[in-house]
Amino acid sequence: MSSNVPISSSNITAPTPQNTPLNQAPIALGLSRPTVPDITEDNEEQAEESEQAELSGFEERMLGMVQGKLAGLVGKSSGYIESLPIEVKLSVEALKGVQVQQNDLQNKYKRECLELEKKYLTLQKPLYERRHAIITGAVTPTAEEIAAGEQYSIKDDEEYTPLPKDTPPSASGIPEFWLTALRNHVGLSELITDRDAAALKHLLDIRIEYLDDKAADGKPGFKLLFVFSPNEYFENDVLEKTYVYQEEVGYSGDFVYDRAIGTEIKWKEDKDLTKEFEIKKQRNKNTNRTRLVRKAHPTESFFNFFTPPIPPSETAIESGDIEDEELEEIEEKLEMDYQIGEDLKEKIIPRAIDYFTGKALEYEVMDEDEDDFEDLDDDEDDEGQFDDDSESEAEVPVRRRGPPKGRGGAPGANVNPEECKTQ
Repeated sequence: MSSNVPISSSNITAPTPQNTPLNQAPIALGLSRPTVPDITEDNEEQAEESEQAELSGFEERMLGMVQGKLAGLVGKSSGYIESLPIEVKLSVEALKGVQVQQNDLQNKYKRECLELEKKYLTLQKPLYERRHAIITGAVTPTAEEIAAGEQYSIKDDEEYTPLPKDTPPSASGIPEFWLTALRNHVGLSELITDRDAAALKHLLDIRIEYLDDKAADGKPGFKLLFVFSPNEYFENDVLEKTYVYQEEVGYSGDFVYDRAIGTEIKWKEDKDLTKEFEIKKQRNKNTNRTRLVRKAHPTESFFNFFTPPIPPSETAIESGDIEDEELEEIEEKLEMDYQIGEDLKEKIIPRAIDYFTGKALEYEVMDEDEDDFEDLDDDEDDEGQFDDDSESEAEVPVRRRGPPKGRGGAPGANVNPEECKTQ
């Protein structure tokens, strides 16, 4: 998953002639293989396995050494730019000046797309309010709405059977609508525990608002609002999560994540779902008396979403106060937090009914890397391979897919540039 979550820009460089790229160096290029002693027929199979193990271990060690040496060269000058004549260097600087103008236009383009999103959110607001009223049972669905919905179902599934007409619609509402929709999202389903589900049954609506020019120091962004009915877990009626972008777009041409701000949840006594409580027995060393102490420990919960991770400061990164492993862990948390916010904004809120029914799962992108798969050798057994009568890979229907994950996170990331021009 690509990310627009900045950790440190000082060590990021493009593989130009001026820089030394980090490449996978194959063992076959200039590296000798270890010798293997002669073997007899009796232990040939065992020796072959041993040889392969030795080769594999050797290649891994050598590859690690090569990568380690190359890693130290990444971003360092090869001397190419420095060797150019002064006239050419001036042209290089001129191109940078042209790039500055391109960057300014890209900033204006993304800002206009953001304004276009705001415009259409205003147009969609009455539809979102109507959806909320049907979900909560505040209104009765109309015959026209039901008919349009059935046509939508038939278009998606030719074998769909229309509902009987002898039952009139009523203001019955849809129980656990948002809980079901969230659980049908691949990423969110992993965050929702059984304990969380009991609280999320009280979720009435998820809404979105864009930040105005006076909010977040004038930086662009959006706010997610989770509206709850009165419940036994917390006092809040609304839990908010605000995502703030940097003022200028990033290197990819999209808005870059700056920070996130969450609501402080006012948990009722003994109802904090982000903590687990443990009862421990303690003994006084002087009096030998014992007592029971309850200690709280952080635990996994969907509601940790409202306590977003904090990006480390540039000073902490440059000073080396944060270990590489800790930095990677923070970056992964930031990426996940940012991606969930974008998916709620771009997918779940506008297409909540498709997530409730599970239809949206057909469009979820499969994240398996092609490198994780390998072709089976011809001499392997037939298990798991296609039979002559079965569908070949080319005959398998192409799965419908939506926009790729990690698309850069711009508010207008899914907006076609031509659409922006023609609005």
